[in-house]
Amino acid sequence: MSIRVLDPTFEEARTEQSIVTGLKSLANCTVGLLDNSKIKVREILDTVETLLRAQHGVKHIVRLKKPDASRPASPEIIAALAGCDAFISAVGD
Repeated sequence: MSIRVLDPTFEEARTEQSIVTGLKSLANCTVGLLDNSKIKVREILDTVETLLRAQHGVKHIVRLKKPDASRPASPEIIAALAGCDAFISAVGD
């Protein structure tokens, strides 16, 4: 009897990418807030949204929610976040 060993790692082809410079300010920006559907994350993001608007002059907030924490964001969510100047992915528990 022989043992078969499988390699679970995945080597993705690497492509050249540039690093995006950080924002100097969030004033008048659009910020995405991603809810991972865990307990208390809505309350956390409500507070973050209030602070972003009051203390940083954020103009627009885009609130998005994943169906559950274990799944990656859908292509639609990723596309919506791509239209934001910045985004925060929240993990609540």
